[in-house]
Amino acid sequence: MVENSEATKVPVRIDEHIVEIVSDSGEGAQKAGQTFGTVSAKMGNGVWTVEIIPAEIKPPARSPAGASGIRIRLGSHNMTNMGDAADLVVALNEQVLYSRIATHAYKPGTVILLENKWITDPDPKIREQYQSAVAEFRENGLIVHELAMEDECLKLTPRPRLGKNMFVLGMLSYIYSRDAEKANHEIDLTFARKGEKVVHLNQQLWKAGYEFAKENLDYWYEIPPWERETTKPLIVTSGNQALGLGVMASGMDLVSMYPITPATSASHYLAEVFHNIGGFVHQAEDEIAAIGFAIGSSFAGKTACTITSGPGLALKTEFVALAVMAEIPLVIAVVQRGGPSTGLPTKVEQGDLLASLYGEPGDAPKVVIAAATIEECVHFVIMARKLAETFRTPVILLTDANLATGVQPYPRPEAKAEWFASPIDQSPWDKGVDPFQWNEETGLSPRPIVGQPGGEYVLTGLAHTTESKVAYDRESNQRGCNMRSRKLAALWSTLKPPEIHGSPEGELLLVGWGSTLGAIEEAVDKARAEGYKVSSLHLRFLSPLEPGLEEIFSRFKNIFTIEINYSDEADAPLITPGNRRYSQLSILLRAQTLVDVDCWTNVHGQPMQPGLIYDEITRRLNAMKGES
Repeated sequence: MVENSEATKVPVRIDEHIVEIVSDSGEGAQKAGQTFGTVSAKMGNGVWTVEIIPAEIKPPARSPAGASGIRIRLGSHNMTNMGDAADLVVALNEQVLYSRIATHAYKPGTVILLENKWITDPDPKIREQYQSAVAEFRENGLIVHELAMEDECLKLTPRPRLGKNMFVLGMLSYIYSRDAEKANHEIDLTFARKGEKVVHLNQQLWKAGYEFAKENLDYWYEIPPWERETTKPLIVTSGNQALGLGVMASGMDLVSMYPITPATSASHYLAEVFHNIGGFVHQAEDEIAAIGFAIGSSFAGKTACTITSGPGLALKTEFVALAVMAEIPLVIAVVQRGGPSTGLPTKVEQGDLLASLYGEPGDAPKVVIAAATIEECVHFVIMARKLAETFRTPVILLTDANLATGVQPYPRPEAKAEWFASPIDQSPWDKGVDPFQWNEETGLSPRPIVGQPGGEYVLTGLAHTTESKVAYDRESNQRGCNMRSRKLAALWSTLKPPEIHGSPEGELLLVGWGSTLGAIEEAVDKARAEGYKVSSLHLRFLSPLEPGLEEIFSRFKNIFTIEINYSDEADAPLITPGNRRYSQLSILLRAQTLVDVDCWTNVHGQPMQPGLIYDEITRRLNAMKGES
């Protein structure tokens, strides 16, 4: 609490804070948090957001399983991950807090601003739950302030459940000294389609929350802007919006997809804006039709994209194999979530790496890349289209729910002519060139477009000759497999070794991929500042793997991967070195480098936290000291 009189009260200057808004589903917590994060980014702060989404569309109200909301980490430096325990939480009922406490999202001293309407609820069971929970929270070190938020909202609207989120936004805007003009501008943008009356009401609710916090709370902070090295203008998007920007910037004109969490919002974004540049979003009747439609477009000369998640990738498997065999360019964005089956549809996981690499029958080599940041979601789509066309192959771009729903500021991309797809070649095809006239060294071949005069050929998913004739003889099948694989070797020869974060040698090397980048590097930096000899590297190319890994690994005593997928704990019951199941990247690296790459993973359904990684680093290094 800030002990200041009203006359001398000034905000406390802090470097960063982690804020959460949690509620029942449908109360607008995510919208309030997204707006708060956007305003903070536009004020120059580093921001990272993580949505808290229940597994069910309409979970039971006032239940831990139904917790819905958002986490916002903001500060005076670049934010690359969700951080560890929250500093301040606004909760619209007490039960939703239990699920967050179970994930160690809070710490002793975390401030809870709690809706107190439940203390006078007509149901005695609810009153008892509320009082018991508040007492328990305080016993465990949480600082709970019971606030009459709904009563304040009732002064402005008879339906406070639909407006309380803007009241909460107003409270947070005061607590963190957010710019009122920017906040009201974002409210205007959010509700403009609903009319001036709705916009005005929500701005009134924001103002009421601001004034309420000013009069009733002693928390008042100032977070200076991030002093960036560049003066380039920033944009603020989610990872799925960044995917959409990448699609448009790549010159692709078609995205064909079937709605699936957590990928769907990418299609929502594209549906709103894609037509402005001549693009087309096709919502197919199912996942199989979606990829079939995209392959048809690509075969006709316009490389297309399909966006999905793990279960959708499973359904697309046979069509992916067709694109490999027929050498049709295709971009497949896979926004990973928890599995198997429906699994954790709203939670993050990195469980689709091996499925992306090996999910098809037979040998089906393809390019697999993984974005590590929201900004990379833009540029990797552009790169994926180029790779797909250059190597006549599907390119799978892996993101995940952490990137998809997270919001972060990054430099505004400046479109370049070389990003865009070239016009379709309509010049006559040289009939002396076969449809699959493979270069023996690279496996590459010129691609005829079916609209070119003389470029027509019969497409087949069967083993075929260079003339695209069905072939069952052993030589043709062997050669086709050789050539399709050789394309990956040709791509590998153009790649550079990955950069090492930290010293080029040491006791421990962490290897990651995808959205764990920020958490890993923050943990490594903390450990290195304390004298630990630890470094990390992050892979973007997973098929083919980036070169130089064996040499890099040789300079470290121990190597282990950090991943959000399953692996057996080495000391678990019945687990031995002979039967232990390793994490997915660890399996891949062990096979490719013949190095004993260990792993540390979890499948908690939430983004990796730097504190957990730091604890594992220090545990392993201290154990190594004990052994020596």
